[in-house]
Amino acid sequence: MAEAVWRAESKGSWRADSAGSNPSGYVHPRAVEVMAEIGLDISGNESKSIDRFLGDSIDLVITVCDSARESCPVFPGAKQTLHWPFEDPAGFVGDAEATRTKFREIRDLIRERIEGYLGATAAP
Repeated sequence: MAEAVWRAESKGSWRADSAGSNPSGYVHPRAVEVMAEIGLDISGNESKSIDRFLGDSIDLVITVCDSARESCPVFPGAKQTLHWPFEDPAGFVGDAEATRTKFREIRDLIRERIEGYLGATAAP
């Protein structure tokens, strides 16, 4: 969700990629659903491993889950590293509507945080 929001909010002035320390292999259907509600189609996205980006030159690394911060490798070339802890909505247990609500909550928190960062920082 963060990758799509970052791309949309930065209006193309940033390259955004997301990856996980233990990727699931799929994009959660509820994430696809709640992102479509705000006009962002992530149905073609893929769950990627951070290993794909280890050799890249990176301006900014943001970890979003506590477990990611603990298991995320160091990106020595990253100009800045931030930790924005968000609850992983995929781990939420509840019926379909409660799960949808949790995904919306996390989506909105991510969007607020990204909007705040981009509003306070010039693009690289």
